[in-house]
Amino acid sequence: MLRIEDVERVRVITLDRPEALNAFNEALYDATAEALIDAAVDPGVAVVVITGGGERAFSAGTDVIEMAARTTGGVENGRYGFPGMVDVLAAFPKPLICAVNGMALGIGATIIGFADLALMSTAARLRCPFTDLAVAPEAASSYTFPLLLGRQQATWVLMSSEWFSGAECVEMGLAWKLCEPDDLMPETLRVATVLARKSIASLVESKRTIVEGQREAIAAARQRENAAFQVLLGAPASMEAFAALGARRAPDFVSVDDANPVDLSEFEALRR
Repeated sequence: MLRIEDVERVRVITLDRPEALNAFNEALYDATAEALIDAAVDPGVAVVVITGGGERAFSAGTDVIEMAARTTGGVENGRYGFPGMVDVLAAFPKPLICAVNGMALGIGATIIGFADLALMSTAARLRCPFTDLAVAPEAASSYTFPLLLGRQQATWVLMSSEWFSGAECVEMGLAWKLCEPDDLMPETLRVATVLARKSIASLVESKRTIVEGQREAIAAARQRENAAFQVLLGAPASMEAFAALGARRAPDFVSVDDANPVDLSEFEALRR
């Protein structure tokens, strides 16, 4: 499920569920959170790299089979789960680098918002499928993506459910460097090693000065996102989305919206 390797003072955490394109289920959320905590407190680790096992995927996001089962109460929460892993990412004190080797979908994409540096393969592509699933952005991406990309570009990435190439992600500012597939990990380790040779205390305090001012905004964004998920997950549109996913057809959101119009009556207060 995870492969962990130390290279000098760099810890490489490799997501390793090849049969599911490294999608996160409860067990992988828990394992990743534990691995990050272990790396944070290990005095011999200066920098952490997260990458995906295999050539096809960095991570295909949340396991949609498990996510669909959750709407019927058929999934037991893990020790950390999705929210706990995001808690750890948001508080992670050491430099965190993402090496995006392939498909990055859902949390496989939004995790980049917590990376201090992100490198992407020319073979990688990224998608935030939230509107196709009739849900909302996650993992504070409603804050981190506008911060990195600007509001309009982030709006398109988060609302369109379109695919974006590694080159487009670098051009937008979501990733830092573009690498050929065979060069991705060597270049990532070169960059990580440059940092890992510095004082860990200096790295930790430097990161704190960069991100501390964002922590309250990230927490507030997550609260808004969680509230949106409570409204949307299990509602008619998301049920249609998951039914369509299972049937391998396009969801019919127009019919759902016609039958279940959104209550925007509060907006009437602005009428003059």
